[in-house]
Amino acid sequence: MAKSYGDASSSSRLGKGLQLSTELDVTDYIIAPDPGAPRLTRAVEGVDQNGEVSRISVVEERPLTIYLNAQEIVTAMTIGDYPEYLALGFLRNQGMLLSDDKITRVDYDDDLETVVVRTARETSYEDKLKKKTRTSGCAVGTVFGDMMEGLEDVRLPRVTVRTSWLYDLASKINRTPSLYLEAGAIHGTILCRENRPLVYMEDVGRHNAVDKIAGWMLSEREAPEDKILYTTGRLTSEMVIKTAMMGIPVLASRSGFTAWGVEIAREVGLTLIGRMRGQRFVCLAGEDRLVRDADPASVSVEDKKHRRKSASGNA
Repeated sequence: MAKSYGDASSSSRLGKGLQLSTELDVTDYIIAPDPGAPRLTRAVEGVDQNGEVSRISVVEERPLTIYLNAQEIVTAMTIGDYPEYLALGFLRNQGMLLSDDKITRVDYDDDLETVVVRTARETSYEDKLKKKTRTSGCAVGTVFGDMMEGLEDVRLPRVTVRTSWLYDLASKINRTPSLYLEAGAIHGTILCRENRPLVYMEDVGRHNAVDKIAGWMLSEREAPEDKILYTTGRLTSEMVIKTAMMGIPVLASRSGFTAWGVEIAREVGLTLIGRMRGQRFVCLAGEDRLVRDADPASVSVEDKKHRRKSASGNA
């Protein structure tokens, strides 16, 4: 059955059914993970190394076809939550939705597994769709057109980042009940302000998770200038480009970097921080914007039970 969500600026419509935070470690969130949602995982039986029957939760993966007006754009493999945000964010990050576009409707059909984003402006992207680039994500994605298109004019605001915020964020995010901790095989992306995590999205590909964040920001008219984007995945060129195009000045991760990602971050003025684990992190772009107000020696070593590993060991 089709679901109509109307104008994308309406949080009461696009936000229908959001998982609001209630637990101790997620009280700061506007949107928190919902690891118990029945559609997101499936119990599967297997045999372990000792020949014993083992029953574990595995992440669901389903197709979602995104349309912009009458044109089919892409079919993405996704866990299936927040399809409207994923569609909006994908189209915005691909440059197919312009900053001044009026979005008239967002229609999601659960049976057909499609989202149609409708705009007042007539759109056609035949030429752009002919040029595809495979991304480096674990769940391989696709981007269209020149990945660097429009990036030459991006100069992000010079905002300071307190190291105490980074340590607080890492601690809070690692303790957050999540689909990753429930079943593994998934990436998380979290929109933050200072030391407060706001919106936590997960998906089989980090590109989908960040697109959901972009879609939420677009629908809520959320300003990017004071935000930090935290991801559990690698800091690749795609992640850096998407973060920069969203206008977010700080990107942080538990994982490492690619050389091109670092180069682009330095060009656009993005503060890039990786390998955030316990007391440690490495900043490869924007180091002059760090305010070192926390002594690493005073930060607790990351507890094993809070490390981002699957509860069943299949991360």
